[in-house]
Amino acid sequence: MDKRVTSGKDTRRKHSEALKQELVERSLEPGASVAAIAQQHGINANLLFNWRRLHLRVGAPAALAAASPTLLPVTVQTVPAAKAAKVMAPRPSTGVIEIDVGSTRVRLRGPVDEDSVRCVLRLLGAIA
Repeated sequence: MDKRVTSGKDTRRKHSEALKQELVERSLEPGASVAAIAQQHGINANLLFNWRRLHLRVGAPAALAAASPTLLPVTVQTVPAAKAAKVMAPRPSTGVIEIDVGSTRVRLRGPVDEDSVRCVLRLLGAIA
C-alpha cells in the first residue's frame, strides 16, 4: 500500500494532500494524460479531475487578482449614412470566438449573438 494513502475503519481510501497535489500538478502539465496518471496510481480518473477542479477553483481567484486588467485605446468614428450602408457588412455565419479566463478556454463557433456571449461571460464570472 502506498504510504501516502491512509485508511481506517472506513473502507474508502483517503489520499494524502501531498499525493493529491503531486498528481494535480503532473496532470496540469502540457500534454499530460489525466487518465494515464490516474491509472498509474490506481485511482479513478474522475477523482483526479475533481481534485484538479478544486485546485483550479482555489488558485484561480489569486491568479486573477494578481493580473491587472489591461486597458486598450479605443476610438469611435462616425460614418455618414450613405457610406455606412456600404461599410456595414452582414455578420458572417461562421467563425470562432475564443475566451481565455485563467486556465479555462471557452470556444464559441458559428453565428453567435450578443445575448449568448453575455450569458457565457456571466457564467464565467460566477465561476471565477
